[in-house]
Amino acid sequence: KTWTHFVAWAKANPGKLSYGSTGTMTSPHLTMELIAQQLGLELLHVPYKGSADLMQSILGGQIMAAADSTGFAPQVEAGKLRVLNTWGAERLAKFPDAPTLKELGLNLVQNSPFGIGAPKGTPDAVVKRLHDAFKQAMEQESYKTALARYDMVPMYMSTSAYKKFAQDTFTREKALVEKLGLAKPS
Repeated sequence: KTWTHFVAWAKANPGKLSYGSTGTMTSPHLTMELIAQQLGLELLHVPYKGSADLMQSILGGQIMAAADSTGFAPQVEAGKLRVLNTWGAERLAKFPDAPTLKELGLNLVQNSPFGIGAPKGTPDAVVKRLHDAFKQAMEQESYKTALARYDMVPMYMSTSAYKKFAQDTFTREKALVEKLGLAKPS
């Protein structure tokens, strides 16, 4: 019923609490493994090929929990699913009663911002022009409205901040993948 119940049941039943994600080594999968590490939980991961299959399985009772983006909102609003927590820095406006991981005492915020790339060697002036155009587009009310339909919030990062975010995420997730034994030998 609550995150506290989820954690208590998982601790009392190591390896029996099944959760699904949108695939092995996806952000939802790796974030759940980070949560499990921080809380000392042993969870059973069930990977799916995407949100549609994941949603069918959680609604059908094949798994006990699901880690996914905000595509679950209609099922929550229909009373078929419950949000135990959210992973952003702040609570979602649509689900104000669902605490963030930080509020639950976990040292974790998981965001998946969109990024735009350009080929290596693209002149700085072109990168700046593209950056400025996309930043301006993100400030448009129509963009914010489109994101809000999916319970998403704009998350602007400068070129240098996004580069650092991507590098830090890669380093952290690579270490976790190796620790979990998911890395394939090269």
